[in-house]
Amino acid sequence: MNCKKKVSIVFYSGAHSLDVMGPAEVFSLANQQLKDRGFSCDDQYEVEFLAEDGDTKEISSGLRICSDRCFTDSRGIHTLLVSGNLNAADDLNISECLSRWLSLQSGLVKRIGSIGNGALILAKVGLLNGRRATTHWRYIDQLKRFPEVDVDSESVFVKDDHIYTSAGVSAGVDMALAMVEDDFGRGIALAVAQLMVLYLKRDGDHKQSSTYLMSQLKSDRFLELVQWIHSNLDKTLCVNSLAEKTSMSPRNFARCFTRDMGVTPGRFVEKIRIEKVCQLLATQALTQERIATICGFKSQEQLRRAFRRNKGMLPREYRRKLS
Repeated sequence: MNCKKKVSIVFYSGAHSLDVMGPAEVFSLANQQLKDRGFSCDDQYEVEFLAEDGDTKEISSGLRICSDRCFTDSRGIHTLLVSGNLNAADDLNISECLSRWLSLQSGLVKRIGSIGNGALILAKVGLLNGRRATTHWRYIDQLKRFPEVDVDSESVFVKDDHIYTSAGVSAGVDMALAMVEDDFGRGIALAVAQLMVLYLKRDGDHKQSSTYLMSQLKSDRFLELVQWIHSNLDKTLCVNSLAEKTSMSPRNFARCFTRDMGVTPGRFVEKIRIEKVCQLLATQALTQERIATICGFKSQEQLRRAFRRNKGMLPREYRRKLS
């Protein structure tokens, strides 16, 4: 019995190259890992590239991709992915043919996913009506123009039944890894992530922008301090100690930091610590006591309170969700 899963990626001129190739690489590497681990001698994923006219298209970065066939000629699709375009105009023009075909496929395929603002295409077709969905942060407002869509503006990807949407670019890789995990387990997905030299396999509830990245965008003034905080989470990071690092009075430091960063120093440090906790819970088999020490919490109870305040659940619940 042939249980091979056909992954069909729909692309077009100007599509973002990572939206197309990132997920394709995930499924290709999953084939390799499944063979190496003795799961099967044959590929479990068959990846094909579909374009409306079955021709070669130039996507971003000047890369040219030759499609395998026109999407209307494809059969037996298991996973259908629609790529995005970071340079798209305000209104994504999709043909009536593609619109009808996507509507038909929604009832035939096992799952449908969009990368980046490919979610706008799914929304226009009506496939996101009544569903939670996300897209690249640049296009969140456009997605909100569809009143039937429950827009998640922060998550890197969202799964609602058999419909997946992602923030695109690197988040398309995260979404594809989640699909591999659904099919063959977390071990295979983590092995693929390791082969891709990913710092962290992000699950859907990870934010599109980390506190560290946003701090770099917001203020050059405190950039060195923020870098120091990240490298010294196990230390006492009170206002007095941080003010001393910047050669400012505690009062002036707290006022300037809050103004520049949009958050108080204490709240900023807590958010950074919680992000580190999430990373350790996802990648290390450490006790909560050890994690609390590494991340600068005085006790497990302080860690649990802060984690619940930021994530709405306890650390053990978060780790259980990842297993």
